Amino acid sequence: MTSHQHDHGDHGHQHGDHGHQHDHGHHHGEDGHAGSLNAMAVSATLHCLTGCAIGEILGLVIGTAVGLTVGWTVALAVTLAFLFGYSLSTLPLLKAGLGFWAGLRIVLAADTLSIATMEVVDNAVMALIPGAMEAGLVNVVFWIGMPVALAVAFVAAYPVNRYLLRRGKGHALTHHYHHGAAEAVGVRRYIPSLSSGVLVAVIASFMLGGLVVATADTLGGEEAPAHGRSAPPDR
Repeated sequence: MTSHQHDHGDHGHQHGDHGHQHDHGHHHGEDGHAGSLNAMAVSATLHCLTGCAIGEILGLVIGTAVGLTVGWTVALAVTLAFLFGYSLSTLPLLKAGLGFWAGLRIVLAADTLSIATMEVVDNAVMALIPGAMEAGLVNVVFWIGMPVALAVAFVAAYPVNRYLLRRGKGHALTHHYHHGAAEAVGVRRYIPSLSSGVLVAVIASFMLGGLVVATADTLGGEEAPAHGRSAPPDR
């Protein structure tokens, strides 16, 4: 083999190594992008889920307290779910310096489809659980059914958020303001920064507390007749 051929072979070998490294780096970059996209989709879905949970629970509390029918209670819960979902997304934008209407327009475009998906699925699951819609607050069926319904709603809304993020829509519209904004000044400094993790932990704690209270009430109701029975008269 001549020196020229040997050099040419080495060059081809190096070129092949370079191509392999390029392909490996390309695949690694794609994996990293997919991981980042998945994480953003989870965060966006949790964010919407929190607002939906707050609205659902508050709607039932108000509906039960004022004696609304099941239909009106559901309508109130859905309305409040959208209200709190939009509010939780708008607050960070206001803190980042946007005006209220500008921020609200972005949030309406970013969150409406996700929240709507969650509400349809959540209420459908609750309707399928026997007695969950009529259970009321102090009932174990409700406090077990609600987290089940929200979990199914999360699974349904996650691919929706992921699809929107891939197309540069959904929470991608708010991502810049959440993570690239300058430090808040003036009154905006007092707008709370509530992470999805903190909000989810609060909601989970509240639901667990509701389940404990409902369980205690059920057990107390079953024991009361037993304690109230009088002993049979002596003959």
